[in-house]
Amino acid sequence: MAGTSPAMTNPHVSSKTKTLKPPALDIPPRLCDKARLVLSQSLMPFTITTWNINSVRLRIDLVAKFLKSKRPDVLCLQETKCIDDAFPLKRFQRLGYEHIALNGQKGYHGVAIVSKRPFDSKDVRTFCGKLDSRHISVAFGDKAGLAAPLVLHNFYVPAGGDIPDPAANPKFEHKLSFLDEMRDCAPLHPEQHAHHILVGDLNVAPHEHDVWSHKQLLKVVSHTPVECEKLLAVQAQGNWIDIARQRIPLSEKVYTWWSYRSADWTVGNRGRRLDHIWVSPALGDKVSDFRILRDARSWERPSDHVPVTAVLDI
Repeated sequence: MAGTSPAMTNPHVSSKTKTLKPPALDIPPRLCDKARLVLSQSLMPFTITTWNINSVRLRIDLVAKFLKSKRPDVLCLQETKCIDDAFPLKRFQRLGYEHIALNGQKGYHGVAIVSKRPFDSKDVRTFCGKLDSRHISVAFGDKAGLAAPLVLHNFYVPAGGDIPDPAANPKFEHKLSFLDEMRDCAPLHPEQHAHHILVGDLNVAPHEHDVWSHKQLLKVVSHTPVECEKLLAVQAQGNWIDIARQRIPLSEKVYTWWSYRSADWTVGNRGRRLDHIWVSPALGDKVSDFRILRDARSWERPSDHVPVTAVLDI
């Protein structure tokens, strides 16, 4: 009969608008499991540590102590001071770090990346025309369980000697040129949505409270105005985010290095922040933790640097 409403003919239908639930989808259990796996992977924390170890063979027991206790996903080492064939691979593998990228040389410098997660590729770049083992990078992807590809750079920037004059000190001139080349290096300019991390002993404490005395260290290599300007230019050119200073106010003192020259490094706390972890803008809001293991400076026969660790949810 024309004009009859559903409510008049069926007492179980309300005259008000009724919201209908969509039918349940019959999703195979295998696809559900895969979806849960992808979700869990996307939320999995990725922990990375950088540490100038000042001879990996001499301090392998300290490295093992740290890895057993803290278990980062990736450890980036600087000043490994050994050729690749002499690197203690088996010790790291027994500790669960089976994926290793090396760029070493005899006696000096040297960088390494050891990882629990597999990486897809590795790369070595040279700076200032020197084969002096100061850079290595790796790329992580699906095999590492990451939702998006990740590129990790590990650097050991030249220390620069003692005289802050490039005309009088070739080591200082090398350091300044190295920083200039880092600034202009295209792979260190991540695209907007790219996931990149840059870590290492960058051998510059760029801010006032990255050293124990800004005034007294203005003419000391690692904190001279020209070095600070050049490192900050590297950071600005790549739009890098300095995690330490993202999480710790510039007004607070932060150190990662204390000189061997002090009989007791704790007296006066005369440190410098030379070790850095930077992330690309796309990772800026993914950092969930940042730690400096200050106590490592008091371990037996320690490095003068301590481990610096960041945790990212990626």
